[in-house]
Amino acid sequence: MDGITQSMFTFIVVVEIIIGWIGNGFIALVNCTQWVKRRKISAVNQILTALAFSRIYLLTTVFTFVSMSTLYSHVLVTRRVTTLINFHLIFSNHFSMWLAACLGLFYFLKIANFSNSIFVYLKMRINQVVSGTLLMSLALLFLNTLLINSYIDTQMDDNRGYLLYDFTSNNTASFYRVILFINNCIFTSIPFTLSQSTFLLLIFSLWRHHKKMQQHAQRCRDALASAHIKVLQTMITYVLLCAIFFLALSMQVWSTELLKNILYIRFCEIVLALFPSGHSCVLIWGDTNLRRTSLSVVWWLKHRYTSWVPKIYCISSCIF
Repeated sequence: MDGITQSMFTFIVVVEIIIGWIGNGFIALVNCTQWVKRRKISAVNQILTALAFSRIYLLTTVFTFVSMSTLYSHVLVTRRVTTLINFHLIFSNHFSMWLAACLGLFYFLKIANFSNSIFVYLKMRINQVVSGTLLMSLALLFLNTLLINSYIDTQMDDNRGYLLYDFTSNNTASFYRVILFINNCIFTSIPFTLSQSTFLLLIFSLWRHHKKMQQHAQRCRDALASAHIKVLQTMITYVLLCAIFFLALSMQVWSTELLKNILYIRFCEIVLALFPSGHSCVLIWGDTNLRRTSLSVVWWLKHRYTSWVPKIYCISSCIF
């Protein structure tokens, strides 16, 4: 029964990864096509395109890790392979989280309205703030990689330079628990906190704006309030998915015994893959150009393949 459940969980993870590849690939393709046609690309589309590529990279790395832990669980893995896989996981997850946080920061600075002089200064330099935030995150990436590589070198020396991908092993479970703690509870929590903060500040900005409109007896919804609501509708799903993603990462650090349960690992992988895959669908639906293009593609596919149904029916009738 456990084998069937494990296979089902693995199948769900693979389906989520395929959906993520399609969704993020669609975002990257549409934005790159528009960039080539118009010879220019907006700042928000630059972030969306980079985010889409980073998530394709992340999902590919997760797919490789799931495949290796499923097919080669009892094969000894060398230090070089372990370091390489962990580096790709750290690198892809870093840019996925930080680019998403930068997207939220961009929306916050673009839409929110505060009279604070520091906020006004940052608002006038949105592109520089977002670029600077992303560049500063590279220092955290370097520190994260350095700490984990040092830990891998120490542990692999103690294990004679080899490690099993079998999570029922005490050494493997303890090994990955420490790596998850360093990467997730220390470094991933920073962009997660930034995302939650910008979301809460956007809500506060909308509340202040609403109170100001009430004082002036303006009941109709103005353009600024509409912009707030539109961005918040997109961000609320992102914040929920991000919170679930961070919770799933943190759950794996609670106990070494939990990491020995392969069904628990597969369940966490399902929850983790939901964030980069599901958020791409939210971004497509929240962006007017992406939504219009996706509906056009769906309409084309519907009519393209619907026209084949009568032909297939006629051919099958002639044969039988």
